[in-house]
Amino acid sequence: MEKRSILHMFDPTPQNSPFDVNMALDAGFDMLMPYNNVKLDGLQRLVQDAIFSRSPSGIRRTAIFIGGRDLGLAMSMLSTSKQAMFPPFEISVFADPSGAFTTAAALVACVEKQMKEKHDKDLESCKTLIFGGTGPVGIASGIIASLAGSETTLVDHLAEDTAVDAANEYNRLCKSSLKGAVASSDQEKMDLISDADIILCTAKAGIQVLSENVLEAAKQLKVAGDINAVSPAGIAGIKAKDMGEPLIHATVSDNPLGVGPLAVGNIKYKLQSELLKSMLRNDRKTDKPVYLDFRDAFTVAREIL
Repeated sequence: MEKRSILHMFDPTPQNSPFDVNMALDAGFDMLMPYNNVKLDGLQRLVQDAIFSRSPSGIRRTAIFIGGRDLGLAMSMLSTSKQAMFPPFEISVFADPSGAFTTAAALVACVEKQMKEKHDKDLESCKTLIFGGTGPVGIASGIIASLAGSETTLVDHLAEDTAVDAANEYNRLCKSSLKGAVASSDQEKMDLISDADIILCTAKAGIQVLSENVLEAAKQLKVAGDINAVSPAGIAGIKAKDMGEPLIHATVSDNPLGVGPLAVGNIKYKLQSELLKSMLRNDRKTDKPVYLDFRDAFTVAREIL
């Protein structure tokens, strides 16, 4: 009798995400086991309980998903889980806190595609600003863009120290080269965007960060991406389904394009599904486990596009 597939869902917060639960079931896992308030110092015991209780055939159909909201903690949990494995008792692990890794990977990959196809430019030749840059998706987007070669700045709306501290922390963790900045007024926003090639908005839903008037200062803008699906748009002029449509409020010579939240969300959905399925080893050619984070998410997002 074939063993049932089990996904153990470790979350350091009080609740697991219903989004992740739905995605995992739809990806093909037979059973989901949610765990709340999981502490880093108790993770090794949980992992080894999961691996030592199943035969080799069961190990192939066992995996771990790491949620939460803290990117640094999720990466530490992924590393600790990997270290807790004991060959041949090894299972796959996927970290995607707040869906930030898959959302960020989808956002940056969509913008990169437009840069290549419409402007014949790679990320490494571009300057990128991320508004709402100190939240989970903003930080993850920044890391991905920076590691791809873009000069990337995380922008906070209240304090420069918050952005600089986040940039320094994740530069240390991920070997990125992030910068930090603040933009609490329209004038500060205009000053920042004047020489940006790419603008990403990952701020709180329902808040317009860049208005029509502010966008007029973006003299070098080529592509803007927004993940806010709640009206008003985070960046004026971007519609939900836009995938390379002209950004009408940016009156510059480079014909700037917009990428909207539903276009990003479509890729994010496909991406998370693919990564979850990749942990079901009976469906893969290789017998080795996979350990997935934002790097793998970006690679697969590029392949999807």
